[in-house]
Amino acid sequence: MASEVTAPPPHIPRQDPPRIPAGLWAVAGVVALGFLVALEFAARRYGLPGPITSQLREAVVAPKSGSLLYAAMALMTLVLTWRQRFIAVGAAIGIDIAFSLVRWAMDVDTAGHFFGNGAFWVILGYGVIAVTRRTGPERVLLLKGVGLGLLLVAGRKTGDTWLLITAKTRPAVLDPYVATADHALGNPSWLVGRLVSATGPIGFNFLDFVYGQLGLAAVVVAVYQLRRVAVERRFPSHHLVRTFLVIGLLGPAFYMMYPVVGPLFAYGSGTEYWAPVSLWAADIPSSAHWAVADLWPQTPPPLTTPHSIPFDQITPRNCMPSLHTAWAVAIFIHTRKGPRVLRYAGSFWLIATLTATLGFGYHYGVDLIAGVVFALTVEVALRSFDHGWHRSRIRLAAYGATVFAVLLVSYRFLPLKMAEYPWVSGPLLILAMTSVVYGYVRTTAAREPGATPARQPEPQSQSERQPEPI
Repeated sequence: MASEVTAPPPHIPRQDPPRIPAGLWAVAGVVALGFLVALEFAARRYGLPGPITSQLREAVVAPKSGSLLYAAMALMTLVLTWRQRFIAVGAAIGIDIAFSLVRWAMDVDTAGHFFGNGAFWVILGYGVIAVTRRTGPERVLLLKGVGLGLLLVAGRKTGDTWLLITAKTRPAVLDPYVATADHALGNPSWLVGRLVSATGPIGFNFLDFVYGQLGLAAVVVAVYQLRRVAVERRFPSHHLVRTFLVIGLLGPAFYMMYPVVGPLFAYGSGTEYWAPVSLWAADIPSSAHWAVADLWPQTPPPLTTPHSIPFDQITPRNCMPSLHTAWAVAIFIHTRKGPRVLRYAGSFWLIATLTATLGFGYHYGVDLIAGVVFALTVEVALRSFDHGWHRSRIRLAAYGATVFAVLLVSYRFLPLKMAEYPWVSGPLLILAMTSVVYGYVRTTAAREPGATPARQPEPQSQSERQPEPI
């Protein structure tokens, strides 16, 4: 009888994320460039600056998105060493100081926008360095970092151009349909609007700051997710920036199909309502004379047969679905695997964003439901693209897209029936959204890399082991 030798546990190799072929990256780049060029021509047709023009102008003129440019540079520096990061930040600040001195000497009015050019020049400079001074994988990694930063800025400029185009090309809006359907949920925008109004300037400006800095919150989460890129010399297979950009790219297409301006504008006095308490009130032309009536947030609109109404060519038609809700949901999802403080921050930003979207009168309740379903559908599609199209993921993506389409169709063609039977239609709306949430949680928990493995059988004790022949 030979003595027993316990075999060591098998070594489980680390599974790297699947690599996307270079040809697919090239196709995606060509498609993105073609989309930007097409949007540039569409904007020029209506006498508006396109996303390419807006972004190139910020190399010289005082940028309106200085904080965004520095956030984009922060994402780019994640592929650099600490020494290179300090050099990049110092160079950006130095360039900004030089630009500010020149503008001060020439008495140029910057309207309060005095920084950001330096960050943009640093991003472009590292793009040149990647092409001329790097080779092989190091060049690819640095180009990915530069591209990530430029994509963040381009996504913002593209969204701004989309919003201007929606106002120019959609003279009639469908707010009465959405407001009628919102009776099924008890008109939450009117309720939360009265609560926010009761908090006065403190509550409004606090929520306004959180609402306006949603992009900054996304960058903070993305920096955490990408913090090891400089060490591992590769990007993770999936991160928040991708979801953020795809939501911003696809969402405005539905604005064109379903133009809605929001209860503050269609049933209220517009931005004039918040002007007395706002610390950052913008000089925007009044839209009060376009409203159906001055009802928000005191009196919900009466139940009548809905019809489209004309509106101005300035206010963006950016309600259906609520992209602020979709982005906040994406931030919440991507903070679930972070440290406790990040998880708390993700929850806070989601709650505050939902409160602001309703309480400011920017959205109806049904917009938020559509935004949640839209965000989860995009997220599961992107995760499936990275981790494999399992049958459960395909079903969930198809189901989410179907629920989203059914929601839009019901808001358009069944709003009066929904309002007449709120105790039936309201719970059905919540149930439809909850079913997508449940499907997402169940599918991602079962299929994500790193999910809890199945429990292995307990090893036999020494007394239970049977002797083996020599």
